[in-house]
Amino acid sequence: MSGANGNNTWRNWAGNITARPAREVSPASAAELAEAVRRAAEDGLTVKAVGTGHSFTAAAATDGVLIRPDLLTGIREIDRAAMTVTVEAGTPLKRLNAALAREGLSLTNMGDIMEQTVAGATSTGTHGTGRDSASIAAQIKGLELVTADASLLTCSEKENPEVFAAARIGLGALGVVTAITFAVEPVFLLTAREEPMAFDKVTAEFDELFAENEHFEFYWFPHTGNCNTKRNNRSAGPAAPPGRLSGWIEDEFMSNGLFQVVCSLGRAVPATIPSIAKVSSRALSARTYTDIPYKVFTSPRRVRFVEMEYALPREAVVGALCEVKALVERSPLRVSFPVEVRTAPADDIALSTASGRETAYIAVHMYKGTPYQAYFTAVERIMTAHAGRPHWGKVHTRDAAYFAEVYPRFAEFTALRDRLDPERRFANAYLRRVLGE
Repeated sequence: MSGANGNNTWRNWAGNITARPAREVSPASAAELAEAVRRAAEDGLTVKAVGTGHSFTAAAATDGVLIRPDLLTGIREIDRAAMTVTVEAGTPLKRLNAALAREGLSLTNMGDIMEQTVAGATSTGTHGTGRDSASIAAQIKGLELVTADASLLTCSEKENPEVFAAARIGLGALGVVTAITFAVEPVFLLTAREEPMAFDKVTAEFDELFAENEHFEFYWFPHTGNCNTKRNNRSAGPAAPPGRLSGWIEDEFMSNGLFQVVCSLGRAVPATIPSIAKVSSRALSARTYTDIPYKVFTSPRRVRFVEMEYALPREAVVGALCEVKALVERSPLRVSFPVEVRTAPADDIALSTASGRETAYIAVHMYKGTPYQAYFTAVERIMTAHAGRPHWGKVHTRDAAYFAEVYPRFAEFTALRDRLDPERRFANAYLRRVLGE
């Protein structure tokens, strides 16, 4: 196992969180991970596993033992009878997606970024958009985790079901996940239809757009009345991926290269943002293409940003978004990043943002290095007035007292944490804030 001394600084993807662990460990097996937990306990150190650092919160930060998952990767087993795949916790989603595609399989739904590890993505409740299909964690059929006493616990609906009910989105508070079993299905085709649409039209027709499409989302460009809509639906084919040039223009030049330049200009001269937004939001054109799921659901994100996202009861989302629009219009704020709206069906995971309620999400972003506090604080005020639940891996200021109000099963989770980690081996400052001492 590789170790490290205390002068290593860990940084997250957005660069807004840093930590200085006492040591780093890269276990190559669940047994080595259990040994690292045992040694940490002997030395009186806390333990945190880190993924690729895609969280904007300090969820993975520690001054104790930092577990790096780089050697805990790969597919353990594909069970075609049960239609499941079991993967090591550190496997990046992009590797899982590509490996499944080679086997003629796919996850049912996924988020739009696939840099994260499977454990990091699920532990924080990462999701895409879906009318009937839910977050990545909701597709979990089984979990294996090393608990505070260094034992290996497996859980599913049949085995340790009370742990399974909570640990699928466990925030790293219940133990270190070592492997995950996902439900999979035969690979299918999705037809993506991207189309600009006026803000007033999208919001007026939101209920129909949601009901008529398996995966609907839209982006509103602040300082404009323009949106871009995305509808992804299953298709009989044939596959018709975007042309290489047009795909590059939309996905690389517009979304990464040009966008980087625009954001940099906006950061340097904020007054230019509204006029740039009007031009760039009108430059979008409609396009339709058909491909396998991960090539449709995901896209590269190379422009670094910070993000806050709140989950609201679905019926509240249009009203809340209109409040955000009014806020931007009457304030001196200059916002270069679009506001993203997605949906999820209710699920049965204790701390899922969609736990027990039909959900819609509003995500706001700011370019890395731009002051975001004023914007995020004002948006958060709107979201909390609607009993919003913040994404566990994105910027928010909520604490355990707030979560006890908006999550009916919050006490169930904290009681399980008390049982599995009474000495708080897996605690850090973030968990103390969101779960209590």
